[in-house]
Amino acid sequence: MKKLLVFLLILSTGSVTAQERHFTKSGKISFDATTSTSPEKIAATTNTAICVLEKGSGKSQFSVVLKSFEFANALMQEHFNENYVESHKFPKAEFRGQILQAEKINYQQNAINKVTVKGTMLLHGAQKEIESNGTITIQNGKIILSSTFVLLLKDFGIKIPGIVSDKVAEQVKITLEASLDPLNK
Repeated sequence: MKKLLVFLLILSTGSVTAQERHFTKSGKISFDATTSTSPEKIAATTNTAICVLEKGSGKSQFSVVLKSFEFANALMQEHFNENYVESHKFPKAEFRGQILQAEKINYQQNAINKVTVKGTMLLHGAQKEIESNGTITIQNGKIILSSTFVLLLKDFGIKIPGIVSDKVAEQVKITLEASLDPLNK
């Protein structure tokens, strides 16, 4: 399943030469939905996000299997998958977007490039246009993407039961980090 997902992501990013595409199957995505009244930290991380970037066009895509998020508390992980994101119905989250002014990035020079990415987030069967700031760091030919942004659960039809509404944030902080390698055919 994971190999098929990687293959489909790579195909769907368009028709450019392989030297212009970079990817990873080990991107890190974390989220935090903790509030000031949460009895414990409501956060999870996965290190299995798939990312594809076309250097020339700035097209980018991230995909993550929702069951891959790991919580410190197993019961919280179960509630996340069964009651909130319903991963049995909606197994993955995906972002497809475009780095604005991507042509200004010099991938041959070590630098930290501040960027804005705009695109569509698909989560829980709902799509939402989002725009986020981040960085593309070029370090000895390596491409490292990072961004932090906020998603509103209501935008994706994710409901928080009234009994825990003061314990789970409606605005979830998402942090993304991905170190990309050239895609070789």
